[in-house]
Amino acid sequence: MEHTVAFEEFKLGLTRLRDGFPAQALQHIQRAAQLEQQNPFYLSYLGLLLALTRKRWADAERLCTTALRIKRTHPQLYLNLADVYLAAGRRQEAIEALVLGLQYTNRHPSLLRTLERVSTRRPPILPFLPRANVVNRMLGRLRHRLLQWLDWA
Repeated sequence: MEHTVAFEEFKLGLTRLRDGFPAQALQHIQRAAQLEQQNPFYLSYLGLLLALTRKRWADAERLCTTALRIKRTHPQLYLNLADVYLAAGRRQEAIEALVLGLQYTNRHPSLLRTLERVSTRRPPILPFLPRANVVNRMLGRLRHRLLQWLDWA
């Protein structure tokens, strides 16, 4: 019975997350994780949602890595960990998580696509200035928004 309730809570949480309501999703995923404390998917999504909604980076990372120790071969668990790192501004660690995931998931296409998206950077707008220069950063953001608006990003 608990398994069924936990699964229903999890499904509802995923629906809320997909619909753009991460705070509501967190409540459902927390209930699922409380009912089944060793389910790697519940733990991983709980970590992701703690990162997205509450900025609890250490807890989020711990939950996602715990999930990976339980089930190392599922690509979604690596994607969730990478999303936690990206939300925390830790791009290099996100890339490392995706590369590690490729080793354990037979180079899963979703990991490859995400790795390509995360690791590809356009050159700075003004190459004679450092990438971190405020002018390059502002112009880069403007370019990014313009390309998104044109649907070329």
